[in-house]
Amino acid sequence: MPAKAQTDALKSRAESSNYEETSRYDDVMNFIAALQRQTKLLRVESFGKTEEGRDLPLMIMASPMVATPQAAQASGKAVIFVQANIHAGEVEGKEAMQHIARRIALGDLRPLLDKLVILIAPIYNADGNEKISLNNRTAQNGPIAGVGTRENANRLDLNRDYMKMEAAEARALIGLFNRWDPHLIVDLHTTNGSYHGYHLTYSPMLTPNADARLISFERDKMLPAITEAMQKQHQFRTYYYGNFSTKDALQYEFENFQAPRQEGKEKVWATFDHRPRYGNNYAGVRNRLTILSEAYSYLDFRGRVAVTEAFVEEIYKYSAAHAKEIVALLKRVDKDTVSRKTAELGIEFESKALDQPVEILVGEVVKKQNPRSGKMMTTMIEDKVTPVKMLDYGLFAAKRNVAVPRAYLLRNEPGMKTIIEKLKLHGIVMEELTKPASIEVESFMIDKFTRATRVFQGHREISIKGHAQSEKVDFPAGTLVIQTAQPLAKLAFHLLEAESGDGFVAWNFLDDYLGDGKVYPIYKLTKNTKLVGKVAR
Repeated sequence: MPAKAQTDALKSRAESSNYEETSRYDDVMNFIAALQRQTKLLRVESFGKTEEGRDLPLMIMASPMVATPQAAQASGKAVIFVQANIHAGEVEGKEAMQHIARRIALGDLRPLLDKLVILIAPIYNADGNEKISLNNRTAQNGPIAGVGTRENANRLDLNRDYMKMEAAEARALIGLFNRWDPHLIVDLHTTNGSYHGYHLTYSPMLTPNADARLISFERDKMLPAITEAMQKQHQFRTYYYGNFSTKDALQYEFENFQAPRQEGKEKVWATFDHRPRYGNNYAGVRNRLTILSEAYSYLDFRGRVAVTEAFVEEIYKYSAAHAKEIVALLKRVDKDTVSRKTAELGIEFESKALDQPVEILVGEVVKKQNPRSGKMMTTMIEDKVTPVKMLDYGLFAAKRNVAVPRAYLLRNEPGMKTIIEKLKLHGIVMEELTKPASIEVESFMIDKFTRATRVFQGHREISIKGHAQSEKVDFPAGTLVIQTAQPLAKLAFHLLEAESGDGFVAWNFLDDYLGDGKVYPIYKLTKNTKLVGKVAR
């Protein structure tokens, strides 16, 4: 291939169009292929298929190259996974990761591979990406030729699908997590919320059920260092994700159940949600580090790509500098989870402010016309920011805890087929009784059954309230036992607990078993009871 053709092949569509357009699926695949031809530091595989049958590319970057996930873990390096384009209207991550991969393979970021194995999924919502239209995200400040859709081909929001796994893409992604087990998971987005003064905002895990050491590592060490580097090295303003709100909206309307409280009009900065349906919180209950990136949609497209690229660069650099610490930390957390060091976890939650008010940058915007669509876009005035001191409701706290059992038991019967399959897909280890047993367990009696009035992601979510009681129950051979002495115990807790706001109850997978006065069909083993069983396949 002539030199100019090689150079052109290694430009993203954003670059080649002067940032008027975003990459189509074929553009991304062609870029990856062209880069692979020029380096031995990149291997590419498909980690699954979309609903419409497109391969989902995974870029594996390592030196020396790793042939398998097991080899990556055995290397002792930190495995860092970055995904882009989960919402295909939020496109700068897709472009930024092409640029980053080029720099790792051929440029200044090559030394990262001395400490890291880097995994990149640049176009996760590939089907949504191919539905580019001038009518999508019209207020966003470019690209002026249009962007894709938020949802996948089945109109599912992939960043609400981590627990229920109804999309082919979500099942593929969680399969990737199970195989590669990345130490850090980074998810690239764009926010079109409040008019603030930051080029990019970010979020760590928000679930208070994550291990406190992971929360502290992100909030006290990693993110402050990255924020400082973004300002000093790149002149970008960054802070924790949020929107301007008021105290009357602190109790968020979490998609369905909770109406805002009316408690005054004091302006506050508030984050989003603690539930593991969101990727950052899902990673947290898997005992893994995580960062959500939100480029500011009112910054122009070129600027959004640049700030996202810089943010990922600094994440990589921090991870490389602290790779041994990260790997060791996660090993300790997993070991303690297997040892059942956590006696109880939260089941009901509330938003919580930081201890002291903080200065939040308030921004200004103007409107300008998109020359392609004629519609008005919103544009950040970069040099007009005003610091305003206010409370930052960036945390959540458990307001009620329940004990973590030694195990959950459920009968292997037709009505349980779907959740058994989903437990396997999540990577949760199950055993099955090899002979019938009469076991003293804790059962949950349903006192109140509530169904949401509106549909969300194709579901009318369920919540149940009730009370626990101890009883001896007969279980047949084949009954499944989910021990909490495993690394994914917290994920199992969120999926299986009767009152979980984001488990199998909430997502309608157990509707046939539920109702006032009924017994919840999943039982809890609270005592150290010897069971005769084998690992379920």
